[in-house]
Amino acid sequence: MKKKQFDIKQELDVILKALEQFKDGASIDAIRDTSKLNIESRTLQRRLDKLIEGGIVAKFGKTKSTLYRLNKDTSTHQLPIQTNSIPLSKESEKILGILSAPTTHRHPVGYNREFLISYRPNIDSYLSEKEKQKLADLGKTAKLDQPAGTYAKEILQRLLIDLSWNSSRLEGNTYSLLDTQQLISQGRMADNKTAMETQMILNHKDAIEFLVRAVDQINFNRYTITSLHALLSNNLLADPTASGRLRHYGVGITNSVFTPLGIPQQIEEMLEILLVKAREIQDPFEQAFFIMVQIPYLQPFDDVNKRVSRLAANIPLNKLNLAPLAFVDVPEDLYVKGTLGVYELNRIELLKDVFFWAYERSALRYAALRQSLGEPDPFRLKYRDEIRTVIAEIVSNAIPPENAIKVIEDKAQTLPEGDRARFTETIDTELLSLHNGNFARYWVSPSEFEKWKNTWGRD
Repeated sequence: MKKKQFDIKQELDVILKALEQFKDGASIDAIRDTSKLNIESRTLQRRLDKLIEGGIVAKFGKTKSTLYRLNKDTSTHQLPIQTNSIPLSKESEKILGILSAPTTHRHPVGYNREFLISYRPNIDSYLSEKEKQKLADLGKTAKLDQPAGTYAKEILQRLLIDLSWNSSRLEGNTYSLLDTQQLISQGRMADNKTAMETQMILNHKDAIEFLVRAVDQINFNRYTITSLHALLSNNLLADPTASGRLRHYGVGITNSVFTPLGIPQQIEEMLEILLVKAREIQDPFEQAFFIMVQIPYLQPFDDVNKRVSRLAANIPLNKLNLAPLAFVDVPEDLYVKGTLGVYELNRIELLKDVFFWAYERSALRYAALRQSLGEPDPFRLKYRDEIRTVIAEIVSNAIPPENAIKVIEDKAQTLPEGDRARFTETIDTELLSLHNGNFARYWVSPSEFEKWKNTWGRD
C-alpha cells in the first residue's frame, strides 16, 4: 500500500507554511507552486476555504487577482478541526485530542490481534441496543419482506451515483455530484479531472453493481471481499496483479504511528477469523460497523482497504432491504480521524459517531416515502430563492450538463465561503431528483422539462 497523498491536516499544515513566505499575500497558483502539493485546484480551494472559515487565513481581491495571506497572530498550529458538523461524544473528543498531537509525540503501535480475537459475536457489541434500534427505525423501507436485494435494485441508478461519489470523495476525489452523474449515466468524463479520479468513480460503479446484482452469492466470505477489492482497485495499483490478492509485504500508514501486520500467513489467518466473526453477527448494523472497523485495521490488501470496507458495510443492509449506507454529508477529516483512532488506539467511539451520522443522513436521503422522518433543512430554507432560480435557469433553457456545472459554480461564488460547497451539492442533488411529479416547483413548463430531459438523457 504505497500511499503518497497527505491527509487533510497535513495538507493544511503545508499550505500554512507556504503562506508564511508571502507577507503581502499569495495567489492560489503561487501557493500551489510553493507548497508543491499534488492536488487538484478545486481541492486546494477547499483547503483554503477551510482555513478562511477558521479565521486563520484572509482572502482579498476578486477573481484572478485574489490573494490569500495569514491573519496576524496566527500560529501554524491553530488548524481548524470540524467537530460541530457531527455530534461527538466526550470519548470522541478525547480521541481527536490525542490524534491532534504530531506523530513524533504519539506512541508507535503494531497490529493488536486481541482487538479482533477477543470480539465475541452477539455477546460483545460495538453498538448499543438503543443505537441498533434507532438505526433499524431509520433504515426501514417498504421492501423489508421482499427477496434480498429488491430495494437496492429499485434505487440502483441513484445508489450508483450517491455511493460512488461519496466514497470517492472520502478518498480526496474532486468529482462533483453532477460530474459523477454524467460519468455514470452518460459516460461523459469531466474535462478537468485526472484519469485516476475518473477510474475511481467507474470502479465504484462496477463494485456496487456487483453487490446488488449478485446478491445470492454475496456474503462475508473470501470471494466477496477479494472480488470487491479487484473491482475497486482496477487500473489503480502499481502492480496490476495485486487487485483481489492479499498483501504480500509490510506497509506503513501515512501520517500515522500504526504499522499493520506484515507476514502474509498472519494476514490470511486474521482475515479468515474476521470473516467468520462477521458472518456470525446477527444484527445487520453491527455487521456493517464491524466491517468498517476491522477491514481497514487489518489492511489485508496493498491499498483500497477503506473503500472495500465502505461498500462491504452495505452487504447486510442490501440483503435485508434496508436503506443503504451512502456516506452522505460525512466530513472527510472526521472519517480519517475516526479510522486513525481504531489504528492507533483501538478506540471505536469517533468512527462510531461518524458511522451513526452517515447512516442517518443516508437513510433520510432514501426516505422519500417517509416524509415524517425529516425536519426542513435550514440551509435549503436560507437559500430557497437562489436554489430555485439556478434550477429554473438550467431546466427552462435546457442547459447541457457540462455548461450547467459552470452556472452552478458561478452562482456559488457569490455566496459566503463556508456555504459554497454545500450549495453546489444541494443544486446537484435537486437536479438529479427532478421527475415528472415535482418539476413544477421550479416554475418550468412541461414542454421545457421534456426538452431538458432529452438534453440530459433522462428517462
